[in-house]
Amino acid sequence: MNRETIELMKYNRILLKISGEALLGDQQFGIDQTPVKMISEEIKKACELGAEVAVVVGGGNIFRGMKNSAKLGMDQASGDYVGMLATVMNAIALQSALTQIGVQCRVQSAITMNQIAEPYIRHRAIRHLEKGRVVIFAAGTGNPFFTTDTAAALRASEINAQAMLMAKNGVDGVYTDDPKTNPEAKKLEKITYDDIIKNGLKVMDTSACALCKQNNIPIVVFDFKKEDGIKDILKGNDIGTYIN
Repeated sequence: MNRETIELMKYNRILLKISGEALLGDQQFGIDQTPVKMISEEIKKACELGAEVAVVVGGGNIFRGMKNSAKLGMDQASGDYVGMLATVMNAIALQSALTQIGVQCRVQSAITMNQIAEPYIRHRAIRHLEKGRVVIFAAGTGNPFFTTDTAAALRASEINAQAMLMAKNGVDGVYTDDPKTNPEAKKLEKITYDDIIKNGLKVMDTSACALCKQNNIPIVVFDFKKEDGIKDILKGNDIGTYIN
């Protein structure tokens, strides 16, 4: 790892939050290898630049706790646990894709399942990052009633990440309204944590935003499909929406 390269980066250690829906591709359900491979290649570029990369991936492509549990007549806690297991499936798929392109990777789960993932241990996760390994945090916080956004903010705080990158599917930042339905919606280049909380902007849940604010972790919202997007953010280039 080149020290001069590291010093040129705006952020040396990041947490990348990927929505489960980003892994759908053109499917209605499950995991599409095309976006998985695309994301893996972008993570590899960040690692080659010298960045330490941790990842939290959602599970909405397989099961959304609050939404699906109601349809199935399950209580929310049970539904959330199913959703946590969905994030483990996604984490294993992403780990496999990263390993195939030569990126060392570990999955740490907030729910103990020793046969397929390490248990979440903060100091071990940090050590993996220091050794240049990507760490994927799975199973959310291990507790129901918390979103993977909150899990991402929590893990970012615990590993002392310098920024949290929110990879969105087909949206290149935060807008005044949904740009997919309102052509008049305007992109916001820079906003504050309080803007999200007060205006109810649908970027992440308020508890996740409050946690990032409390620990001074800037958030960058960007389109994961943008080539070299993560790399550009690491270099300090203005893409997406910057929140602090």
